[in-house]
Amino acid sequence: MPELPYHLDRTVVIRATPETVFQFFTDSRRWAGWWGAGSTIEARPGGKVYIRHANGVESLGEVLEVRPPERIVFTYGFAAGQPVAPGGSRVTIRLEPDEEGTRLHLRHEFAEAGPRDEHVQGWRFQLSLFGNVVANEAYADAANAVDTWFAAWSIADDTARAETFASIAAPGIGFRDRFSLLDGLADLAAHAGAAQRFMPGIRLERQGPVRHCQGTVLAGWIAVASDGKQRMAGTSVFVFRPDGKIDSVTGFTNP
Repeated sequence: MPELPYHLDRTVVIRATPETVFQFFTDSRRWAGWWGAGSTIEARPGGKVYIRHANGVESLGEVLEVRPPERIVFTYGFAAGQPVAPGGSRVTIRLEPDEEGTRLHLRHEFAEAGPRDEHVQGWRFQLSLFGNVVANEAYADAANAVDTWFAAWSIADDTARAETFASIAAPGIGFRDRFSLLDGLADLAAHAGAAQRFMPGIRLERQGPVRHCQGTVLAGWIAVASDGKQRMAGTSVFVFRPDGKIDSVTGFTNP
């Protein structure tokens, strides 16, 4: 490999565990999910790296080092030879645990400054796609968690209600809306029980599909009375932890 005196660095936080994140460097299906259909990787020293970008441009490389779930190194170049020849640059990706999931450090080393500069925006964009693809898999069950959240507000039994909230929410969950300023599962479960006494027969239902971006979920809802009539409607914002538990919920009621 030639001398590689020029480099670019980028660090992002991915809202998933390092073990989950690293699978997207070792499994061809997941690899293709953030590069483009047909892309493949052989995650072993000497293994082939193949990237077929969405515009049809092809990149080639070779895996130099794999250390799950902490580090992968591979060469990178273009099949056409420009702006980087096959094997003409080196990519190092390091992962470390972060309270929000995984901190990803990327360094891409080049022989010349020009190609380095051309790749700055490319990696800014590609790692944005990466964060979304990983989160889409990590939080694939988000809609079910949201439905369980809404259903828990109608559970009459105190123990069952508390257990249901605990199955989907973090111990220190925060909840904010027009009637709530809560922190912790015990506070939440007790508050939901009180809501049943003051608003008997009211149940919450999700309306429409959830909308998800990197661990934050929007879900529309309605409050329906025992006579079947809608009493309120709004949208809630759910923030999920890397382990899939709900960390906070903020509810907005429609005017």
